[in-house]
Amino acid sequence: MLIVMPDARFEGDAEFEQAVIGNRADLKVYKANALDDIAPDVWAATDALMIWGRIRCDRAMLDLVPNCRVVVRMGVGFDAIDIAAAGARGIAACNVPDYGTTDVADHAIGLMLSLTRGIVRHHTALVDEPVAQWKAIDTPVVRRARGLTYGVVGCGRIGTASGLRAKALGMRVVFYDPNLPDGADQAVGFERVESLEDLLRTADVVTLHTPLTETTRGMINGQTLSCMKPDAILINTSRGEVVELDAVTEAVKSGRIAAAGLDVLPQEPPDLDHPLFRALKNREAWTIGRIVVTPHAAWYSPDGARDCREKAARTVINYLTGEPLRNCVNREFLKNPR
Repeated sequence: MLIVMPDARFEGDAEFEQAVIGNRADLKVYKANALDDIAPDVWAATDALMIWGRIRCDRAMLDLVPNCRVVVRMGVGFDAIDIAAAGARGIAACNVPDYGTTDVADHAIGLMLSLTRGIVRHHTALVDEPVAQWKAIDTPVVRRARGLTYGVVGCGRIGTASGLRAKALGMRVVFYDPNLPDGADQAVGFERVESLEDLLRTADVVTLHTPLTETTRGMINGQTLSCMKPDAILINTSRGEVVELDAVTEAVKSGRIAAAGLDVLPQEPPDLDHPLFRALKNREAWTIGRIVVTPHAAWYSPDGARDCREKAARTVINYLTGEPLRNCVNREFLKNPR
């Protein structure tokens, strides 16, 4: 059996994957940027795919792998796979839903605290003028966390972990998730709200933990941002396209909202001509202490990266060797599994 990783995003050998797979299958790892970078005979012999998302697993890729039985996305989000097209071909599509739960939740809280405690602003000021700026800088963003309302959009594994961390800081936690069964709020001591708009009007900090779907794409836009409090903070560690970047830029610049912490963007790496990144580069006053951007790094820690790679390999090899399918995200489309 042959397992192919077409678009690896790590340096060195696939030691973690190989340790899980052992001698039960062959593993070929590439760092391709296009389908043509891999020989047709390799695609034709492929029994399973492990993809990072640099190359989308769409119909074009799926047409190249007539013997493929399973494709695993090396991560939580699976929008890089055409799950319907995979299911129609009898290919199970899976993800790794649990590898980065704690890391992303920590990062969301970290982005919030970097703004509410003025960490980035104070650091930057001291780098520029360590003597003159040796003082606490008062800004509208800096505030005490205890007593604030932390609004979680999408209360799955990561959203729940993020909310529990906020709760430990003494924050009131509310959430909006239409897909979550009744009673989930009681299990963790959060408060449920019935609409996104209700959450946005209530929360002092809004943190996004949703997958990218047709429903969530552009969920945070000019209209929904207008529901937020003028002193509210937006945090996004989910998917870049959930947020309209132009709308958030204008909302912070105009004072419609107080600040934003963004780990993900609609275009990655960003367009340096975008008004937000021009303003950050020029240190325009409205960005200072009010915008924090990280490079889609919320998922990352050495432990998290290893978990992702090992868990993905385990999902693939277990299915290929006859064990029950785990973490399948396209069961509704998977009619005749190969």
